[in-house]
Amino acid sequence: MNIAVIDTETNWNNELMSVGCVIADAKELTPINGRYFIIDPEYLHGGMYSSVLFVENMPYHILSRQEMLTALTRFMQSYGVKYIFAYNAKFDRALLSELSSWHWFDIMRLAAYRQYNNKIPADAECCNTGRLRRDFGVEPILRMLTGNEYYQEMHNALADAVDELSIMRYLGHSIGTYLCAHI
Repeated sequence: MNIAVIDTETNWNNELMSVGCVIADAKELTPINGRYFIIDPEYLHGGMYSSVLFVENMPYHILSRQEMLTALTRFMQSYGVKYIFAYNAKFDRALLSELSSWHWFDIMRLAAYRQYNNKIPADAECCNTGRLRRDFGVEPILRMLTGNEYYQEMHNALADAVDELSIMRYLGHSIGTYLCAHI
């Protein structure tokens, strides 16, 4: 079975301007293939992360939103994907509302909780539920999981989707564990 990990970036108008999708083996959580889409004309409006839209040696497709949705759907279907994962998945799912019929799961729901992330320090401030009170974005979680205090998120949709898949691999949970993170 294969899964998809998706990340999105928005422009200054909070419109979708890029989408990264990594297909991964559900058991090993290793990347198999990826696609990077830049949405035209929305990317032309610029955004906080416009400077990393075009990354050397990263193939991309500049498409209209509808063309991207068709290409993304075909890409995921070609790998038999039924489940989409994303960090803070409500955000990405809202931007890709046309894909709301797919099963979405939020990686953050495991990464930010003491019950699922054994790298959360004993002295970390957590809610009664076990969720970290702060610093549970992709960057601080990857720093925590890898021990690399210098890690910085690129904020390129494809690179970030790869990072989010890495979080899943570092956490070491089976796909079944993510049932509690279905949105």
